[in-house]
Amino acid sequence: MSTEEQNSFRDKVSTIDDQGKRVWIFPKKPKGSFYKARTWVSFVLLAILLGTPFLKINGRPFLLLNIIERKFIIFGVGFWPQDFHLFVLATLALVIFVVLFTVIFGRLFCGWACPQTIYMEMVFRKIEYWIDGDARQQKILREAPWTGNKIFKRVLKHSIFFGFSFFLGNILLSYFIGIDQLTEIITSPPSTHLTGFIIMLLVSSVIYWIYAFFREQICTMVCPYGRLQGVLLDQKSIVVHYDFIRGEPRGKAAKENPAKGDCIDCNQCVEVCPTGIDIRNGTQLECINCTACIDACNEVMVKVKKPKGLIRYASYDSIARGIKHGFTPRMVFYSVFLSLILVVLTFLLFTRAPLEAVVLRTPGVLFQEPEPGIVSNLYNIKVINKTYEKKEINLRLTGKDGKIEVIGGAIHVVEGGMTETAFFIKLPKSALHLVNTPLRIDIFDETDKKIDQIHTSFIGPDPRLK
Repeated sequence: MSTEEQNSFRDKVSTIDDQGKRVWIFPKKPKGSFYKARTWVSFVLLAILLGTPFLKINGRPFLLLNIIERKFIIFGVGFWPQDFHLFVLATLALVIFVVLFTVIFGRLFCGWACPQTIYMEMVFRKIEYWIDGDARQQKILREAPWTGNKIFKRVLKHSIFFGFSFFLGNILLSYFIGIDQLTEIITSPPSTHLTGFIIMLLVSSVIYWIYAFFREQICTMVCPYGRLQGVLLDQKSIVVHYDFIRGEPRGKAAKENPAKGDCIDCNQCVEVCPTGIDIRNGTQLECINCTACIDACNEVMVKVKKPKGLIRYASYDSIARGIKHGFTPRMVFYSVFLSLILVVLTFLLFTRAPLEAVVLRTPGVLFQEPEPGIVSNLYNIKVINKTYEKKEINLRLTGKDGKIEVIGGAIHVVEGGMTETAFFIKLPKSALHLVNTPLRIDIFDETDKKIDQIHTSFIGPDPRLK
């Protein structure tokens, strides 16, 4: 067989045949130590994914991503559009972390922690195994005529699928509007929130369609992460690998063929794969590193009295050349870059002011002379309260012999809110030596603690003109 023929599997996706039609995957139910470990990890992650909206800190959501109202709460700490630079740095840090993690461990996240995999393999697939049976029973049921038993199983399965999809849709919505508002919507008649109810049905239908029909094609056709493997992985990356040195040439065990490799070509690694690939062909974009093939192969190796690990987590170099895994210059570069970003982000988070004020001279308003020898300018101030406590702030002029008069008295800002007002700065004409005089305004809270300082300018008459 030529090299081109051996690599022909890379020219097509495993779930699409030569005519472009969908190849439905019936993965055999996996079992083994890795699957047990993944199950326990999934239980923990499911508890986090489904329980986080219900967590609160001091009466506030633990996590809230309210894009419409531009209100974000992460780990109980409020963030606002003015903190956009923090989001940019956090996103950049996440991207670099994903790149670094993939360079070292391949697509480990996909098989162990991705919500798509967790819901598909640990929820919907388990429901399917419970109702339709294992792979063989599922194939028989799919080809069977529409009897009462088949209709019952189909209605039962898809009813549970849609019910759980509707539940997931509500959980997803709670991340964006909060569990309290979601509870209010749920307990109210649909007619009072008709638009939201229709949107929820549409979202639930999409989730249902993904897990009931589209399934693994999310990983192979939609998710860009799998396609990034081609540029992120190298021969030192640790992924699920088939030990071709030990396994080849593959074939049935026979005493008259002592040169045969350990692979008996039982095809069990293909039977359990949720994306329908043959891991023995090498690293492929469809592989989500779910370890189902490892468990299946280990079980066979035990039966034929061969060492486990014919399929295992390993790098190409460790199998082909026996080179132990180590840090490469690329890994070091990504690690240093990520560390620098995290240091900067941490510094900005710890030095973030609880209040943020913006002061601008009122446009279109010239300086005034309310009394002889005094010049005044009118300013607008916008104060954003990033805390969950009411604040009263005071403005003080620093370095100049003048005073500030706030229109309406003291400035009060509600928790997590914003207020706008105006104020006058009055300076003696004798203190003005320039047309534009730089000023500094210090902002204090009700405890007389300085929380911010603003630099602005004061416009007055030209001191050269008498």
